[in-house]
Amino acid sequence: MAKKAAKKAAKRPPYRLKHIGDEQMSALQRALRDAIYSGPRGIRKRLTGPFQIWLNAPELGHLAQALGAHVRYKTSLSPRLSETAILVTAQIWKAHYEWFAHAPMAEKAGVKPATVKDIQAGRVPKQAAKDELAIIDFVKEMYKTRRVSDKTYKRVHAFLGDAGVVELVGICGYYAMISMTLNVFRAQIPEDAALPFAEPK
Repeated sequence: MAKKAAKKAAKRPPYRLKHIGDEQMSALQRALRDAIYSGPRGIRKRLTGPFQIWLNAPELGHLAQALGAHVRYKTSLSPRLSETAILVTAQIWKAHYEWFAHAPMAEKAGVKPATVKDIQAGRVPKQAAKDELAIIDFVKEMYKTRRVSDKTYKRVHAFLGDAGVVELVGICGYYAMISMTLNVFRAQIPEDAALPFAEPK
């Protein structure tokens, strides 16, 4: 089992930045860490994923983490619909860390495991709720065409309203930025976890 995990890890492209621990942080980096810990995400053992990456540019990190806290916890979308949009974004960008972090959150928020698996595979979910399907179609169409048709817009607007649609676009924009950040710097998931997506050749 340990050999298999090591083999999986060896095939993964390495993280592109140096890990910054508490003892190495500047005042700005400590302030960013403290802002993350004091927010709705809570204290962690250490900063990972985008938060660790942002330590390299802490002024950007301050703004980005504040936006992230808002779009994740303070919009009018239910966690179930918000996490659905995040999963579709993660799947489109093939962002391993984002998927690894948010797939369990989506299930906890009420997205069916079968729906999570279908989104991961790029399939149209057969067991998803109607509002989830509308969100999935909206997000996919927006990324694919850089626009959203009237038909797709009206389906989502019917249950989200003006503010909710604006927030949905904001959620997608934020998590697209997160996906780019994770992919460019090769944020790592645990070695014993299978990669959610195939690495491009």
